[in-house]
Amino acid sequence: MPDSSEVAALLALILLTDARRDARIDATGRLVLLADQDRARWDHGAIGEGVALLRDVLAKRNPSRFALMAAIAAVHDEARRWDDTDWHEIVGLYDLLLQTWPSPVVAMNRAIAVGFAVGPSEGLAELDSLSTDPLLARYGYFAAARADFLRRLGRTDDARVAYDEAIILTDNAVERDFLVEARDSSRRNRAAASG
Repeated sequence: MPDSSEVAALLALILLTDARRDARIDATGRLVLLADQDRARWDHGAIGEGVALLRDVLAKRNPSRFALMAAIAAVHDEARRWDDTDWHEIVGLYDLLLQTWPSPVVAMNRAIAVGFAVGPSEGLAELDSLSTDPLLARYGYFAAARADFLRRLGRTDDARVAYDEAIILTDNAVERDFLVEARDSSRRNRAAASG
């Protein structure tokens, strides 16, 4: 389907997401967050191909959900460092994605982006406004995002509870190990600060 913008947008999304695959796990099999990934390990050829496809798609018509998701991935992929990420642009893209594809998970990801664009208090408030959604109540990534914002705000007891919830809701062993380590590290840091 070489003339399908939707297929091209999906391919761009796959390329832009998969380009980071080799940097997601370290040599010992531990999860590496996007902020900590070695961007030299990313597949820059795939990123270039994905960005070129995305530009063609965006030039032809209104962006579909796959095109908007690819655009969000492209913003991440084109940032030279984590600190160079244009979080305000990502929030804007999530706003468009919510119009195209309203979903609790999209709203959650937008809230996380707000937390990086504006600050953890605002991100946590956005997440908490979504807390009554039954899908998110059972979604480990939601609890993990809350835990991270709570940790960043120094609310270690609340963060521990949120980490425990995320650990219970996570089926992936690598992600669970990461969450246990984050929870325990938060607890150790609190003990060191108070001692």
